[in-house]
Amino acid sequence: MALWRRPRGTGEDPLDAALVDRVRAILALGGMAHADLPDGVQQVRLKVMEARAKEGGAPRDTAAWCAVVASNVAADWHRARRRRERLDERLIALRPWETVQRGGEEASALALTVAEGLEALPLEQRQVVVLRFYADLPLARIAEALEIPEGTVKSRLHTAMRVMRKRLRAEEVV
Repeated sequence: MALWRRPRGTGEDPLDAALVDRVRAILALGGMAHADLPDGVQQVRLKVMEARAKEGGAPRDTAAWCAVVASNVAADWHRARRRRERLDERLIALRPWETVQRGGEEASALALTVAEGLEALPLEQRQVVVLRFYADLPLARIAEALEIPEGTVKSRLHTAMRVMRKRLRAEEVV
């Protein structure tokens, strides 16, 4: 049973079966979840194909190079998992004890005020707030994603946070 499919229009697979097994083992030893191993192997395969497409060609020792790339993929997987866990913890910590009724549903006063505050922000400011605090992206990645200078991201974020703080204080939620 193949865990991957060869892309159409390409020649042979850059990783032979033995190398795929070695990459899977390195990913597993790196702590990557079993369910995510096929995705990790695909990432390594993609890196090999990208390396071969560059001017320098394939690495001299593909097996050693794949081992290093697999280790890096496992480390990236852990970083992403920790980032998601921190985001979940922050969202849980925001849950205040007080709840209010709105439209027949129970919701926290803070959550309602934040949601309304986000809706009131201009689109440009709302984008940076959501990408920074909900997607947990660093400022450089936000700037890259929105194709704007990092200083503009900082400025928009600062302005949006000032407006949100003012709104939360006015509503006496915090």
